[in-house]
Order: sequence, then structure tokens, then C-alpha cells
Amino acid sequence: MLVRLAAVVVLIAGLRSCVAYEYEHEFWLRVDGSGTVNVTGRPALWTAFKGLGRPEDPDATATRESVRALFERSGLKVRRVTLTRRRGHSYLFVSADFKDVNALGGSPAFPDLKLALSQEGERLRLTGSWAQRSQAPPVAGAANDPESLMAVRFHLPSRVYEHKNAFEGVERGNIVGWRQTLGHALAGDRLELGALIDRRSILKSTVGLFAAAIGGGLSLLGLALYLVHRKGRREREATA
Repeated sequence: MLVRLAAVVVLIAGLRSCVAYEYEHEFWLRVDGSGTVNVTGRPALWTAFKGLGRPEDPDATATRESVRALFERSGLKVRRVTLTRRRGHSYLFVSADFKDVNALGGSPAFPDLKLALSQEGERLRLTGSWAQRSQAPPVAGAANDPESLMAVRFHLPSRVYEHKNAFEGVERGNIVGWRQTLGHALAGDRLELGALIDRRSILKSTVGLFAAAIGGGLSLLGLALYLVHRKGRREREATA
């Protein structure tokens, strides 16, 4: 019985982690504001949300070349641009590095995003929103399925103290995400983002703890050797 229950739990967790989005921004953020962003979406949604292609011509949607040019024009270092297929539909994917997350919002590559990372005492505050760009063209066909989902997700570099209504809370210790249906997204509904994180990265904190543990161990070893040496010297003196 317990084995079956465990299998069901694993299956449910797997299904939740395999949600497919028609349009998604996924950020890997560092505490200095730099990082990497992946954007995946149907070409027609790239046209609607980022203005690529010609909305009056369904066959002239976003392409790999236009996506690369858009991101490079916005100051990002493009790693990869691919055209993939999923469930019989085409999806454009781009991965790019950025130097400052504060410079992304409102740029040619991110007219649909507002993002800001600022210091708040001993912590960092991430704020932002996602919304359809002004006067975006309508989307026809399967990409306009109102029940399909879009999302903005962040892989944060440090401990998350709080978040602004992330749909799954804090996942795996440092991932937060927000999503809505395409119906709401295409209607112009705004998706509010936000999180409060530590200024120290998880990696640096882990390395610091590891170094402190090693230092403490070496100090105890040194003290033990000193005490043994001192005891031996006293015994030799007493014997003499």
C-alpha cells in the first residue's frame, strides 16, 4: 500500500513539473544582477508579444534570424536560437546572457516585461510585471487557445524570504514562477512578479560554511596534537 502511495505521489509531482507553456520566460539570476534568460514560444506569440513578424501575414511570423537580431540589438549575448516542434507545432527558443537585469525591461527584446533588482537593507528585492505590449495584434489559430498557459519563472541565486503570489510557492528551494492563461494574457491582463532574496548567493554561502567547517576541524586537530605533545613532554620530564 505504501509503495503504491509513493508511486502516485511521484507521478503527480512529475506531472506538475512537466507543464507545457505556449510562451515562457525563464531566468537564471545572479546576485550582481547578471544572468541568463531562455524564451520559448509559438512564432505567432512572438509576433503578438514582441512585435516580430507581420501580423497581417500569418506566414511571416518570427524567425530564428529575427529573434537573434532582436536580442543582440538589445545588448544580450545570444547563446543559441533553435526552432523545435512539440505536439505538431513549431516553437522558437532563444538562450542569451545579460549583464544587468534592470536594463532588460522595455528593451526591444523585452517590451512586455518590467524588471528591477534593488538592494533593500541586507537583502535584494526583485519586482516586475509582464503584460502584452501596447496595441499588440490579435493571434489566430491554435496559438490563441484561451486555456493554454504562459509563464515567467526565476531561478534565484540565494535564499527566498518571500514572494508575490508565485503559483507553486518556492520550488526546489530557489525557483519561483508566475503564470496565466493565454486568454488573459492576450486580453492584456498584467502578471505581477516579486520576491525578496538574500544578498549572498547559495554557492558562496555553501562554500563559506564548508570553509568554516574545515577551518574548525583543522583547529581542533591542531589543539589535539598540541595537547598530546604537551602531555608526552611532561611524562618524559617526570621520568627523567
